[in-house]
Amino acid sequence: MNDDPTRATPLPEGAPMHGSVGPDDPHEDPRTVPALRPDGPAVRTDPTPLPDAPTRPTGAGDPPTEKVPAPPVITRTRTSGLWTGLILSAVVLVVLLVFILQNLDPVTVNFLGLSGSLPVGVALLLAAIAGLLLVAIPGGVRMLQLRKAARRAARR
Repeated sequence: MNDDPTRATPLPEGAPMHGSVGPDDPHEDPRTVPALRPDGPAVRTDPTPLPDAPTRPTGAGDPPTEKVPAPPVITRTRTSGLWTGLILSAVVLVVLLVFILQNLDPVTVNFLGLSGSLPVGVALLLAAIAGLLLVAIPGGVRMLQLRKAARRAARR
């Protein structure tokens, strides 16, 4: 059988439609040897290369080719999330420092009968921290409740 897929010759009547070793011949590929294609013509008349065809025909002495593994998919990890959070926190900290340094005018703050003078930026920062605690404390308590319930369910 001719090893060049562009110069295939017609098979004689009654000749098998596979290579000399049989359909399990590792050196014959139906994509490059037209006679091995079960549903196609026995003769390939189009000289253009087949898709995914090797650049040279596989010979009987060549070792079987190994498939090259695909590169690993890079996934997000907890460490990458931590670094992203740290970078975002640093950016927010810089923005807050700029805000506080630009708003140093003193303001009088009254709270529960107490009175004091603070820079505007610091007073607004304290108010933002108090608002954050109003959300974070109940959220943290709820997360602890859910973890405890999950542990109980896992023990059953």
